Amino acid sequence: MSIKRATPAYRRLSNHWGLAALVRPLGVAAALAVAATLLSACSGGGNGVSELWDKVTQKDDTFVEEPAEKLYNEGLYLTNEKHDPKGGAKKFEEVDRQHPYSDLARKSLLMSAYAYYQASDYDSCIGAATRYVTLHPGSSDAAYAQYLIAASHYDQIVDVSRDQGRTEKAIAALEEVVRKYPTSEYAVSAKQKLEAARDQLAGREMNVGRYDLQKRNYTGAINRFKTVVTQYQTTRHVEEALERLTEAYMAIGIVSEAQTAAAVLGHNFPDSPWYKDAYNLVKSGGYEPTEDQGSWLSKAFRKLGLGKA
Repeated sequence: MSIKRATPAYRRLSNHWGLAALVRPLGVAAALAVAATLLSACSGGGNGVSELWDKVTQKDDTFVEEPAEKLYNEGLYLTNEKHDPKGGAKKFEEVDRQHPYSDLARKSLLMSAYAYYQASDYDSCIGAATRYVTLHPGSSDAAYAQYLIAASHYDQIVDVSRDQGRTEKAIAALEEVVRKYPTSEYAVSAKQKLEAARDQLAGREMNVGRYDLQKRNYTGAINRFKTVVTQYQTTRHVEEALERLTEAYMAIGIVSEAQTAAAVLGHNFPDSPWYKDAYNLVKSGGYEPTEDQGSWLSKAFRKLGLGKA
């Protein structure tokens, strides 16, 4: 495969050029300016002339163009063989920088995102992958680039006691994978990560709700557990949330809601140890778990086809 090579934007000066060769293309005005500068330097001593001449004629070694194939293969070697993904990412970036219109430029952009992900440099991975999706939305590899964005956010999720901003970003990016590329091989993994991320947010709500319940802030606790029940019904926290709602409603004397919470819990999770606790709590007050069809709890579960018809 032939690779187009970008022409350097400038030519280097050669050390063997003389003053006449330097001045000739400058034009009369520019030549006089150079001569005046040199004469001024002479008045300050011989060292000034020498230093100025060195600066004018020195060779610029800051840029060395290399073939796209060479840079790309070096990136693969560093990433896969030398286990230096950051070094590999730099090589891939050089392909894009030196040969932006080559056949390998697009592939190198995606590979740089992959290499940064391997190096756990998630912000750089997100930047490269986002650029890829923006520039090549119709590419067959766009799904993978979007997945790398989501995975980078997902891998930075912290425990439930801390801010869950990364979790929310991960969910948004994972949903994008599922929505835009539902038949891709990455959609299955994205759905699995999506459930785990939602479970994390539910865990955060439960953590705060338990604290509020312990401090007898029953209204605050109910709101937290309500969020779990209405937004995260498919997570593992929903059973406990229903039991905690039973506790909170019994504590403030709203018995019908406590009965409904216990009944919904028993109907959907009859073998759950949380149902046993909720059942005993309602019984201890002299009541039975009874579902109020008009309760928000009953409506929330019917909406997902989990409650009684």
